[in-house]
Amino acid sequence: MKTHMGRLKLTCLPAILVFCLMAGCHSPYITVTITNQSKGPLSLIEVDYPSASFGLDSLASGAQYHYRFKVIGSGPVKIQFTDAAGKIHSASGPALKENQEGSLAITIEENAQVSWGPRLSASK
Repeated sequence: MKTHMGRLKLTCLPAILVFCLMAGCHSPYITVTITNQSKGPLSLIEVDYPSASFGLDSLASGAQYHYRFKVIGSGPVKIQFTDAAGKIHSASGPALKENQEGSLAITIEENAQVSWGPRLSASK
């Protein structure tokens, strides 16, 4: 009888895990994609968002970088980077609010122009 109870527990474990996942264990986050559409590489890229930041050493021309974060607090997102000529640039983007989720595209174009493509909503 003991062996039967052990098998029953192991059989029920996957069902319990699936139930927990479906029960609304959801944490809102924003997926960021940085795209370098300039003709040269970028370096020392830093993205600041409410309560934290992330960065990368370099991003080749035509390349993308993906990152995911949770917003705690509120405030604008900002980017700073160095172009191929060694000039430092910065730009401010949309304001973010706690519990927002979705995606944010940051595209660095020729002449260090930065465009922002937010697709954000409040978490349910």
